[in-house]
Amino acid sequence: MNLANKLTFLRVILSPVFFIIYLLPNFFPSWFINGAGWTVPALWLIFIVSEITDLLDGIAARKYNASSDFGKLFDPFADTLMQLTCFLCFVMDGVFPAILFLLVIYREFSVLFLRNLMLKKGATLGASMGGKIKTVTYIIAGGAALLTVSLQRLALFKFLIPYFRIGALVIFIVSVIISAASFINYVLIYMKTPGTSKQRNTDAQSYIQEKGQ
Repeated sequence: MNLANKLTFLRVILSPVFFIIYLLPNFFPSWFINGAGWTVPALWLIFIVSEITDLLDGIAARKYNASSDFGKLFDPFADTLMQLTCFLCFVMDGVFPAILFLLVIYREFSVLFLRNLMLKKGATLGASMGGKIKTVTYIIAGGAALLTVSLQRLALFKFLIPYFRIGALVIFIVSVIISAASFINYVLIYMKTPGTSKQRNTDAQSYIQEKGQ
């Protein structure tokens, strides 16, 4: 656990914390927690810190030459965990539609499956440029949705909330389209990656055994 991976691990910890704080107003009477307004700065703090650590872990890995196969997989895992946590909260609040969230889940699990297949080939499937662009659009969509929820909880600019909802939804739709395109790119990368000699020998033996049976 070098510095870069420790920063990444912080995002893993912050994900359930974000979820708990987001849902507290739904599980406790308003008189007990003094309304939902207090959750707004807490949620923004977690959201911003998680994105800052996402930036810093890459800088730390390059500065200290600490890039590793583990880090290449751990970083997108932490990103996905935080993003799915935020999106689930926004779906529960009706900001994002469940169908789009389901598409995001399908995409992320499919990429996870591809990463496992790449490991079988003796290679690591890190974040591609398309994946990084997807992450940026996820962050923008999450920020727009969190802004919408913040206005609702603080009861500010109520006349603008419907427009913020539409804006967040449009950004989210664009991010889902980009995520689908990046997944296709990952598939192409996998198809173009040759397997190791060990894997080819193992596959040949499995094929012979299947034919023999």
